[in-house]
Amino acid sequence: YKGNGTMAVAPGAALLSPAFAKDAGEEPEVAGIYVIGDDGAPFRVGFTLSNEFSDHVTERVNYLFLAHSKLRNASFGPEILIGDLPPDIRGTSRIVRDSEVLWEKPFLSGEANMSHTIANLEHHHFKYAAFRQPGDVHVHMFGTATLSFADGIRTEAGDVFEIEAGDFGLPLRNPLEIEQPVK
Repeated sequence: YKGNGTMAVAPGAALLSPAFAKDAGEEPEVAGIYVIGDDGAPFRVGFTLSNEFSDHVTERVNYLFLAHSKLRNASFGPEILIGDLPPDIRGTSRIVRDSEVLWEKPFLSGEANMSHTIANLEHHHFKYAAFRQPGDVHVHMFGTATLSFADGIRTEAGDVFEIEAGDFGLPLRNPLEIEQPVK
């Protein structure tokens, strides 16, 4: 859960890491975009690239901190793929520092690379009445296994996260900004 919409950051805008965070890492994912109709029924608009952006150091301290590690900005877009999700998506996630690629790795998505079908995930999310409020918009991130953190990368303010996959058009890019401590 990433919040009520205030955590969403536009493509190209900075992802703001809290001053108290132990890490500021990308999570390249495909996300489903949904609008809840007047009758409470979810309508899938399409799919897009997303960066779930998490604190992986905090997450590793204790599994109970998983939720805390996810309470960060997220970004998605800049384009929406209309229709069904391709079964096998192959993309690239990279971090650019000072105009040079610091880290780059492929990521996989699509049902051929997932443990659950999109339909199953949608069913289990939208079976809760709280998630079917007319007019609400949902961005459901479907996960991947590619993280720069797993390769020992430590991000810095000014780094740029880039996520791309051919089926989705333009890449998603967001610079990293570190929040100043509150005094």
